[in-house]
Amino acid sequence: MDVSVQEAKTHLSRLLRRVEAGETIVIRRGSIRVAVLAPAPPMTAERRIWGDLPGSIGPDFDDLPDDFSAYTA
Repeated sequence: MDVSVQEAKTHLSRLLRRVEAGETIVIRRGSIRVAVLAPAPPMTAERRIWGDLPGSIGPDFDDLPDDFSAYTA
């Protein structure tokens, strides 16, 4: 479904109900598509932070490369 910016402003609650039902709404300014209202991805209970990612940092992580001495003071 395509709507104008003015219609989107006037009927936002109605449009959001349609999006919640799975519909995607395209908002146009004149004939130009400017935005899309689409269902948001579901939130997961799992919170991912860097420490939770698999893998590890190598023991030489803090070592400077041999040719890097010109950049240190």
